Amino acid sequence: MTGNDSAPLRIVLADDEAMVRSALRAILGAEPEMEVVGEAATGAEAVSLVRQLRPDIVLMDVRMPEIDGIRATEQLLAGTPDPPRIIVVTTFENDAYVYDALRVGASGFLLKRSGAEELVQAVRLVARSECLLFPAAVRALAARHAGTRTAGARGPAEAAWPARLSDREADVLRLMTTGLSNTEIAERLGVGPATVKTHVAGVLAKLRVRDRTQAVIAAYEHGFVTPG
Repeated sequence: MTGNDSAPLRIVLADDEAMVRSALRAILGAEPEMEVVGEAATGAEAVSLVRQLRPDIVLMDVRMPEIDGIRATEQLLAGTPDPPRIIVVTTFENDAYVYDALRVGASGFLLKRSGAEELVQAVRLVARSECLLFPAAVRALAARHAGTRTAGARGPAEAAWPARLSDREADVLRLMTTGLSNTEIAERLGVGPATVKTHVAGVLAKLRVRDRTQAVIAAYEHGFVTPG
């Protein structure tokens, strides 16, 4: 679910600190194309509220009472028809919790110290979902954590994972992992943006992932791309 040109992006804030929620609401609520429709103080409350309100975007604190942001993200994406895009909010960008949240389906992450402009731009970018949010940081997380999650665990079927993709889809995925947008990938490959969009959709479908972030995580975890 994402907003359209005529309706504002509907946003739910999930954080156990009222002052953080208040600051986020003030920043996002000042944008004409955004509307904060609800707030939650625990992970369990966030799951219930999101299922009730059906927002486009959720800003989800990683560490919350009852259910942490990782489990809340997992529950929402697994059990909610047309689920929202989730941005996890964290204090430390290299936190293993952040990687786990991305791994279960979050579309990106945002540091709590981010400025107002960066926050607004992050929400816009994730809503459009045509490039990675903070690609260098996502790659660094994948490089740091992917090997430890999959070492010794890949069998023959997983080892053959890249073979599911056509040559052009593989090219597109490699460029996706660098953080390029559809337009930038199109320029690099000498094709139209619409063609790239089709290939991106094919990559996501074949890898059975929701968006570009999960495609990049999968690419690292299966050794399709390697750190460095």
